[in-house]
Amino acid sequence: MAKPLVEQTTDKLLELIRARDYQVGDRLPNEYELAKDLEVGRSTVREAVRSLAGRNILEVRQGSGTYISSKKGVVEDPLGFSLVRDRMKLTTDLFELRYLLEPRIAERVAQFATDEDIKRLENIVIEIEEAIEADDNRHLELDVEFHCMLAEMCGNIAMTTLMPVINQSIHLINENYTSRQMKEGSILAHRSILRSIQNRHPIGAYDSMMAHIVSVRQTVFSDWNEKNEAIQGIEK
Repeated sequence: MAKPLVEQTTDKLLELIRARDYQVGDRLPNEYELAKDLEVGRSTVREAVRSLAGRNILEVRQGSGTYISSKKGVVEDPLGFSLVRDRMKLTTDLFELRYLLEPRIAERVAQFATDEDIKRLENIVIEIEEAIEADDNRHLELDVEFHCMLAEMCGNIAMTTLMPVINQSIHLINENYTSRQMKEGSILAHRSILRSIQNRHPIGAYDSMMAHIVSVRQTVFSDWNEKNEAIQGIEK
């Protein structure tokens, strides 16, 4: 059974995007031009665009046009983490995944990053430190951006699709654990990771990232245990 015309057009539009190698932020041709390229009516194009926008592949900006979305087709909360009630268990399990993913990411970045990539990392590490020193909560989103940059630079195109795992872990930690000790530890860890990448030292980058995750995990669990002991003391 043949697919409905809108579904066929959606598939053809996706093929066109790939064929023309549109990148994040690129603007697509207008509706009239797309209708000619896809050999369908403008209303069908409109429905196809709406379908891809719903899948976070395209972004429609009123009065401006249709653009390739920065979300790269990844839906919000694709793994359903927001539905997990036990946040501590989720935090623990996400650390396990980060142990598997992030040291290897850092190792690959030390091998494959370009000079331009390293300059971008240097800049964001400085931005994070400045935000922390200014007590600006923007350091939280910059921290996520730092880890996302590493995933993009590691040379494995599948890795960016796994970033929600890492991002969710960072968000969970930032929601509950933003002590001065952790902030200072992050500064030192980011510098260590960056230094290894600058020196093209894969093993050093791997070890620095592993040490960073271990340190954050120890701080989180220590804080969690102290809170539990305090609660139990009150109950007694």
